[in-house]
Amino acid sequence: MRVALTDRFVATTKAKGRTEFFDAKTKGLSLRVSPTAKTWAYHFTTNDGKRARLTLGSFPSLSLAAARGLALEAQAIVQSGQDPRIKKSSGMTVAMVSESYLAKHVQPNLRSARIVERRIRKNVIPIIGNVRLADLHRRDVNRVVDEVMGRSSPIEANRVFGDVHAMVRWAVRRGDLDHDPLQGMTAPNPPGRRDRVLSDDEIRHFWNVLPTAIRNVSAQRILRLSLVTAQRVGEVAGMNARELDLKTATWNIPGARTKNGHPHSAPLSPLALGLIRPSVEFDLRSTIIARFVGRAQAKFGIPHWTAHDLRRTALTKMAELGVAPIVLGHIANHRTTTKAGMTLGVYVHHAYEREKREALELWANRLQGIISGGAEVVSIGGRR
Repeated sequence: MRVALTDRFVATTKAKGRTEFFDAKTKGLSLRVSPTAKTWAYHFTTNDGKRARLTLGSFPSLSLAAARGLALEAQAIVQSGQDPRIKKSSGMTVAMVSESYLAKHVQPNLRSARIVERRIRKNVIPIIGNVRLADLHRRDVNRVVDEVMGRSSPIEANRVFGDVHAMVRWAVRRGDLDHDPLQGMTAPNPPGRRDRVLSDDEIRHFWNVLPTAIRNVSAQRILRLSLVTAQRVGEVAGMNARELDLKTATWNIPGARTKNGHPHSAPLSPLALGLIRPSVEFDLRSTIIARFVGRAQAKFGIPHWTAHDLRRTALTKMAELGVAPIVLGHIANHRTTTKAGMTLGVYVHHAYEREKREALELWANRLQGIISGGAEVVSIGGRR
């Protein structure tokens, strides 16, 4: 059936069976309507005189205007003596479409282009870049998300998922994909920030049950060090001898291993040194730690927690001990710590090394008391 297709017609037309509407404006373009889907296609004659059909995509992911554009592109390919079906399935990979997406859509249109590009290059291309776009499956996206979650970065995982989904929808609109294979998938974490902080009783229980809940000794030490030092699990897991100055009890993390790309120094309390000295190399990735924690949840006997909650707990407990927010920001390597809307990092260059050490040693002493079931709480203001 030949029809002068319009946006209204495409959006509202229905069919009890399968009906094909051919566009009166663009030769070869059709809209196939069934009770469950609307699919665009381009019909053409091959070099050997046979009729052929090239699927372009689905409505509403692919609009009428976009479908007409793709049909004209296919028409040009046919006129050049080629088969557009072969050209379309030529093996475009996720890495290839990522580069195209960044150059043609992200960089010209998004203010956050550099951030989006960094996330895609760091999290997507290294994991699934060699996957053919036509073969992309939900499990591939889960591989990407799981890797980010393994670094105890749930917010980053949500954002990376959004980047991939936006890129796939863009590819569908262009006709690089026939349909959105991620349709129906949801972000890995519910919207909103996590605010889980372990109570003193939960900290004690976590510390004492850990050896039986998770048998891997390196995993035990990594989790405990994250609680003691208030550093990210992924950074602790990657600790090596080159980063440690045991004479000054300082852990120097290079910018290549920090979340914000800036070098960071973490003073080490005696409790932290005791966890490090048996062996500096842990030889475990943060993804493995996340799996250990997930599988052992029932063994801990406390409400659900994640490895990142240990860092939040340490920082919160230090705040309760009277540690100033600016010092906590330096301990956490948060360069966006602000006051009165003014970014202090721009104006204040004091590194707060002494204050960081005092705070972490105070927290280590308090933690020792929690673990043993006692200890008086002494705030920063109460120290002599």
